[in-house]
Amino acid sequence: MTKVVMHGCNGHMGRVITDLCKNDADATIVAGVDKFKGIDNEYPVYDSLAEVDVDYDVVIDFSTAAAVDGLLDVCEKNGKPVVLCTTGLDDKMLAHVDSACKKVAILRSANMSLGINTLFDLCKKATQVFADAGFDIEIVEKHHNQKLDAPSGTALALADACNDALDEKYEYCYGRADRREKRPKNEIGISAVRGGNIVGEHEVIFAGLDEVITIKHTAYSKSVFAKGAVEAAKFLAGKPAGLYDMKEVIAEK
Repeated sequence: MTKVVMHGCNGHMGRVITDLCKNDADATIVAGVDKFKGIDNEYPVYDSLAEVDVDYDVVIDFSTAAAVDGLLDVCEKNGKPVVLCTTGLDDKMLAHVDSACKKVAILRSANMSLGINTLFDLCKKATQVFADAGFDIEIVEKHHNQKLDAPSGTALALADACNDALDEKYEYCYGRADRREKRPKNEIGISAVRGGNIVGEHEVIFAGLDEVITIKHTAYSKSVFAKGAVEAAKFLAGKPAGLYDMKEVIAEK
């Protein structure tokens, strides 16, 4: 049984993961961390990870970028692995992740969905086929109107997957309203749509002469991210220090 601390337990994703773990025979939440206490939790909730005084194996983090440095400090000090799901980290925070993973196991992914992480490999393979044949690559992502960052971390990760297959030869374009010219060949266009309560939709378009190939993933509920996070926590518990990603979780299935 993997004993989990849910960091950001009273946020939307924290509640989804809490409900999911109730029916999981291999994972249980033993404590939560959240400054908001207006929910009747079935486990103790602390203001910070440093205050947690129950035994646990791994932390799942769905909080805010501002809380990540403190989270990593405590995990380093206590030697506890963390599934880092919070997005919008700046360069300084990412550098902290890189240094912390030398001491503890950290699994970080732009998207915890098993489907999206399979899509990364599909995009790499498709790019290797279509780029040399002259196909243009465009990425369109759609999310709810409360999402703060744009483009999404997942859209950028999909662009990176394509660019990795191209030896980093392509540049990213986030909008063309400020220029009047034909589309350069060495770019990947990334567009963001925000509206309603769209959970998450990512579409990678390979557009060639007389044919278009589209690879698309649609999340209909946030449970797909919760399931991935819980599987990642089970995978990470007991692992040696290092930086892991969802590809390794998928490979163990």
